[in-house]
Amino acid sequence: FQKGDAGTSLMAVIRGRVKICTYSGEGKELVLNIFGQGGLFGEIAVLDGGPRTADAVALEETDLLVLERAHLLPFLTTSPEIVSRLLAVLCQRLRQTSEHLEDALLREAPSRLARGLLRLAETFGRQRPNGTRLDIKLSQQQLGSLIGVSRESINRHLVEWIRAGCLAMEDGCIVIRDRALLERVAEAEA
Repeated sequence: FQKGDAGTSLMAVIRGRVKICTYSGEGKELVLNIFGQGGLFGEIAVLDGGPRTADAVALEETDLLVLERAHLLPFLTTSPEIVSRLLAVLCQRLRQTSEHLEDALLREAPSRLARGLLRLAETFGRQRPNGTRLDIKLSQQQLGSLIGVSRESINRHLVEWIRAGCLAMEDGCIVIRDRALLERVAEAEA
């Protein structure tokens, strides 16, 4: 769906990956989130009946479970445990939004990149003998759009961290080899 579309359904990712993004008038992309298997999106518009707040774009072949608003809302009135879970998802999203805003306003590019990589590791990280592999292929432009840093800056920091042994590349995926160092960079504000 696209920003402004009617919010008539909530979606869950069964297989594949979906990015949630928005664009400036000049075409600059801001990636708000990326969902893999089990990810839930479209909840804002389906609950308040307003228009979609962002675009949803499949990053690869994707299967979705679609829950229509007309069926979901009556179900929620009889399922307090589901309402509680949905509220937890909404609160988690609000916390993520606050964290992204804090990053954008208070942190420099290296810290933002480190924090972005660690967040991606939470969702897409797979432990390997040589570190944590992020099982998602993102271009430097996409990574920059996700954390609000230019592609050139992403490139510069990735190259530095690969040379330093903190990261590696494996089949187009980033591998975090020195998580402790990345965590220290993530906590730096300047």
